[in-house]
Amino acid sequence: MNITPLIWIITIAVTIAFFAYEFFAHVRKPHEPTVGESARWSAFYIGLALLFGVGIGIVSGWRYGGEYFAGYLTEKALSIDNLFVFLIVMAAFSVPKAYQQKVLMFGVIIALIMRGGFIAVGAALIENFSWVFYLFGALLFVLAYMQVRGHEGNPADNMFVRLARRVLPVTDEYDRDKLTTKINGKRFVTPMLLTIIAIGFIDLVFAIDSIPAIYGLTSEAYIVFTANAFALMGLRQLFFLIGGLLERLVYLSQGLAVILGFIGLKLVFHALHVNEVPFINGGEPILWVPEIPIWFSLVFIGATVAVATIASLAKTRGDAAKADRGQVEGQPITKAKDSH
Repeated sequence: MNITPLIWIITIAVTIAFFAYEFFAHVRKPHEPTVGESARWSAFYIGLALLFGVGIGIVSGWRYGGEYFAGYLTEKALSIDNLFVFLIVMAAFSVPKAYQQKVLMFGVIIALIMRGGFIAVGAALIENFSWVFYLFGALLFVLAYMQVRGHEGNPADNMFVRLARRVLPVTDEYDRDKLTTKINGKRFVTPMLLTIIAIGFIDLVFAIDSIPAIYGLTSEAYIVFTANAFALMGLRQLFFLIGGLLERLVYLSQGLAVILGFIGLKLVFHALHVNEVPFINGGEPILWVPEIPIWFSLVFIGATVAVATIASLAKTRGDAAKADRGQVEGQPITKAKDSH
C-alpha cells in the first residue's frame, strides 16, 4: 500500500474528530443511553467500518481489503473481551450507570493511544528484524493459553490502582462524574479516577495481545491502525447494547484462544518462510512451509467467532431451562381438597 504522510494525517484527524464529537454530543452530559440510541450508533460505526474496508479493497486491491476485514473482525472480538473486563471493573467500583459512558470513553481513548504506540513499535521491529515473527507467534501461543484459563484475579485491584491508593488521597464517595472533589477544603480523588486508572492498565495488557494478533494478519501499519480504530469506535454503545449478553458469552475466551493460536501458527509459518535466523536451516528461508492465505484466515476467524457465540447462547439457554425445571420439580405438590 502507498500511504502518504497526508493520508496518515487526515486519518488521525478524522479519528480524533469522531471521538471529540462522541464526547461533546453524548458523554459530557451524564446519562444512561437507551437501547435504541446504543443500537443506532453501534450499527452506524459497524457500517462505517465495513464501508471503509470496501473502500480499501476498491482502491488498494482486495488482498489488502481482506487483510483489513480479518484484522477488524479479530480486533472487534478482542474488544468485546475487553468489555467483559470493563464490566467487572465498573461493578467492583460501583460506578453509577449514568457515569459509565465517561469511564468507557476514557478507556477507549487510552486503548487507542496504547495501541498506537504498540503499532509504531511493531512496524519498526517487523521492518528491521524478521525474527520478530517468531517472537510474536510464541507470544500469541502463550496468550491463547491464558485465554483458555480465563480471567483470574480482580482486574480492579491491579498494581496501578494500589499505587494510586497509596500515593493519592482517595474518597469512596462519588461527586457526580468528577475525577476529584473537595471535602472540608482538601482535594480528594474519587472512585471515578480510580476506575479509569484500572481500565487504563487493562488496556495496556490487552494491547499486548491485540497488536501481535493483527500483525499476524497484515504487515501494513495503516491497516493495523484503522482496524483498531474502527474496532474501538462504537465500543461504548456496544457495551450498553449487549451488556446483559456479555455474561452469556461463556465460550468467548475459548473462541479467542483458538483465534490467537491460529494466528500464532500463521506467524510461525510466515517466519519460517522468510527465515534469517542462523540456527534455523542455516539462516535460509524454508520455502516448502505453506503461507496461510488471507481468505482462509478471514473465514476461519469468522467461523470461530460464530461457533463460540452460538455455543455460548445454546449452553446458557440450556442451563436456564434446567434451572427452571429444577425449581418446578423442587416445589411441593399440593393435593386438591375433597369437596365431599
